[in-house]
Amino acid sequence: MAKEDIVVVAVDGSAASNNAVRWAANTAMKRGLPLRLATSYTMPQYLYAEGMVPPDELFSDLQSESMEKIEAARAIAHDVAPEILIGHTVAEGSPIDLLLEMSSDVTMLVLGSRGLGGLSGMVMGSVSAAVVSHAHCPVVVVRENNNVTEATKYGPVVVGVDGSDVSQQATEVAFEEASARGADLVAVHTWMDMQAQSSLAGLSAAQTQWEEIEQQQADLLSERLEPLMEQYPDVSVKKVITRDRPVRALAEQAEGAQLLVTGSHGRGGFRGMLIGSTSRALLQSAPCPMMVVRPDSR
Repeated sequence: MAKEDIVVVAVDGSAASNNAVRWAANTAMKRGLPLRLATSYTMPQYLYAEGMVPPDELFSDLQSESMEKIEAARAIAHDVAPEILIGHTVAEGSPIDLLLEMSSDVTMLVLGSRGLGGLSGMVMGSVSAAVVSHAHCPVVVVRENNNVTEATKYGPVVVGVDGSDVSQQATEVAFEEASARGADLVAVHTWMDMQAQSSLAGLSAAQTQWEEIEQQQADLLSERLEPLMEQYPDVSVKKVITRDRPVRALAEQAEGAQLLVTGSHGRGGFRGMLIGSTSRALLQSAPCPMMVVRPDSR
């Protein structure tokens, strides 16, 4: 089934969620898409004995509370982007189940993250971790301190390029996002010099080989980007090739960016933690909102 071209943001009334709503509204406006606010509620088990049917009044109260969160989020979104169309979804059950089900049919999911510790060290929160690991569309995580400012709302889109198939998918998404936003694109490729150092005796010889390797990496990056640069001639591309670790290089380039895009090789799994070490580290430390593109999320 074809996906609906719409941005969905999870709403729970927290400061992190409100920040995600602001970012999602700004994105919907830039991309000319509608926004959908999604929230869920669960029946507190401690309020009634096992086997008893909860009274209708309790359902009504929970639904009313959910709609209050939706309307507060709607006001926040319209404050950012007064002209966008906004719908909503309210469901009973787990927020993870709701968001994963919605992910099969929408353009992207946007989640807030408090950045606090949790089960098994899930620094980005259990809901964010599970949804990023298993969603069927790209997922953007907006941390509580990833504020949209006048400086960052017009910043570049940054993407990590490593030559893998999933990285290529992420790069395609990054070009699409940059084009839709009228933003520059920064393509970052990293390489490490461990093998070169161990096989060379002199600093001068090592430097020469480093330069040769760097040129090879530059050629590979250009080869990967060339078709997309032709497809998106409106996107200005800056290529960054650095001898550094991916997490540090991407976090540095993402300063002042409006979005960081990475691919994740992770397959999901036990407690939803296997999303790839680089993606997981960046979700905790990136200075801007971050989109994770998994192999089956397009």
